[in-house]
Amino acid sequence: MREFSDERVLLDRCASGDRGAYTALYKSYISGLLKYIYLFTKSHDLSEEIVQDAFVKIWDHRDGLKDVQLFEPYLFKTAKNLLLDHLRKEKIQQKYHSLTSPFSEESEDYADSEVIYGQCYQLAENAINMLPEKRKQIFELKMKEEFSLDEIAARLGISKSVVKKQLYAANSFVREYLRRHGEITANLLIFMYLILPIR
Repeated sequence: MREFSDERVLLDRCASGDRGAYTALYKSYISGLLKYIYLFTKSHDLSEEIVQDAFVKIWDHRDGLKDVQLFEPYLFKTAKNLLLDHLRKEKIQQKYHSLTSPFSEESEDYADSEVIYGQCYQLAENAINMLPEKRKQIFELKMKEEFSLDEIAARLGISKSVVKKQLYAANSFVREYLRRHGEITANLLIFMYLILPIR
């Protein structure tokens, strides 16, 4: 199965919706991917969750497998991006709770802060998904993968000034979306400060 020709056949079949080919790929790579993700999470449950999400995402976007040359780096990159997204959400949530915790005993507005956080994050995700594809890519490289402006410019083959302009436009759009679709409360303002830094 690890021979390129055999894998190419499986990828093409999977891209066409063949669940048997998908299962073969799954069985071949799941063990190695679990070990790889566990190196970062140190949690069996979280590792399994991320790996399963990676395979689900690949199946959901299986049409793209016809353009994949080697499955292993594609799979590992997918899982890594999901892991980074999880870690980033966790980091923001920890900051969010550290900022809201002093008020938790004084106001009912903060009693269900975790629910409010989830709602705010979903609003931001909705806005990000509405961005033009290139702008969304730049925004996610900066916000989710924490690339520098220079790194983004080099990766996409564009100038640093273009990256800045696109990030500014994306920031403005997402902030305005949050203002229009979310009640402006202290919780939302704190969230906007965390996920959408002005600089």
